[in-house]
Amino acid sequence: MVLKSELSLDVAPVATGQVPACCSARYNLALLAFFGFFLLYALRVNLSVALVDMVEPNTSLAKNTTSNVCPEHSSTINTPRNTTGKKYSWDADTQGWILGSFFYGYIITQIPGGYLASKIGGKLLLGFGVFGTSAFTLLTPLAADLGVGYLVAVRALEGLGEGVTFPAMHSMWSSWAPPLERSKLLSISYAGAQLGTVVSLPLSGLICYYMNWVYVFYIFGALGVLWFFFWMWLVSDTPETHKSISHAEREYILSSLKDQLSTQKSVPWRPMLESLPLWAIVVAHFSYNWTFYTLLTLLPTYMKEILRFDAQENGFLSALPYFGCWLCIILSGQIADYLREKQKLSTVCVRKCFTLIGMIGPAVFLVAAGFIGCNYALAVAFVTISTTLGGFCTSGYSINHLDIAPSYAGILLGITNSFATIPGMVGPVIAKSLTHNNTVGEWQTVFYIAASINLFGAIFFALFASGEVQDWAVSGYHLHRN
Repeated sequence: MVLKSELSLDVAPVATGQVPACCSARYNLALLAFFGFFLLYALRVNLSVALVDMVEPNTSLAKNTTSNVCPEHSSTINTPRNTTGKKYSWDADTQGWILGSFFYGYIITQIPGGYLASKIGGKLLLGFGVFGTSAFTLLTPLAADLGVGYLVAVRALEGLGEGVTFPAMHSMWSSWAPPLERSKLLSISYAGAQLGTVVSLPLSGLICYYMNWVYVFYIFGALGVLWFFFWMWLVSDTPETHKSISHAEREYILSSLKDQLSTQKSVPWRPMLESLPLWAIVVAHFSYNWTFYTLLTLLPTYMKEILRFDAQENGFLSALPYFGCWLCIILSGQIADYLREKQKLSTVCVRKCFTLIGMIGPAVFLVAAGFIGCNYALAVAFVTISTTLGGFCTSGYSINHLDIAPSYAGILLGITNSFATIPGMVGPVIAKSLTHNNTVGEWQTVFYIAASINLFGAIFFALFASGEVQDWAVSGYHLHRN
């Protein structure tokens, strides 16, 4: 028998209205998770800004050819920039490997992270994941000084720490998020990632400009360690073990999840891996991340070498697309749950529609961005619209794991995110190798590839996705207790 996500509310003895969202334990968890993912993405992207300052200007062909593409476009701010930061002679290919190295660690801990979270709970795993990432970030300047190999190793170790975080969070939400609040709660917690990008890009640019690039790593690393102590103090793995949750909220959450969680201890690996709805998420996740990671790691370079913005402007303009995406994630989460609850649209319909908007929209505007030459305003506008529309995916394929198998959501996310990390490893390397001369034509090719992959992922998801709890994910309709 297949259970629909929406049916779970029929058994809830406590109505949503009686359990206010404000100051509730589940929304406090979403808020703390928001700040955690904020810092994780700040730690992840700060290198792409700092790298522009870490490299000697004459170590790639870019400087010679850029001036022929677009005229210099710089603000009239005459504040003298700080030049005390050490410079390294890394060529374009080396930079590509440095930027991609994070994902070599990140991919290893995805599935183990999901499995461990289902066994020991997501709280410790997420907490120590952020702590580890922060600790290695603090070591980044030392590693750069010791040599490229050390820097690549430290970034890969950061990836190891960060790899467990998303599966751990998904696993926690399988015990905390009532089905009809999933889009809202998850979009709040994961929107932190986008806002982390928004703040980190310009702030890293300013730190590099006025201080020294080493402080980019010291400041964000220290904040990550500070967050770890708040997380360990305030959060619980399940509503049952939470110290200060109200009785009404605990009953509301547990009863809404009553028929959705499996009591079996072993993981049904074979039926899970044979499940077409799972592979629909894999393909969508891979496709979306190709565009996302290519832009995330290379947008500062594109802004500097093609559009000729200086580092200070570069940081702000590189952040603009992610600010749009952050707004879109928050709003689309609210809209998705409204459509499911009030308009009675099926879960699968909402997930497919939001994924189509969030993948085809970005593909169209990304291709357009490559065709407007040196029109700065339009280039920034198109890249911003492209990334903003991508925010719809958070309420699409991105939380579909919880629809099809709440009990194994952490493991499913580990599986899909393993595949989705491959673009982070090869995307920047391919893009760097395609843009040796930094011509508009070379960047058009990068955008074409990303748009084509996005389009394929959207169509595949629309054909094969599901919004219902799968047979293999439910065994006995008992309340799940960790």
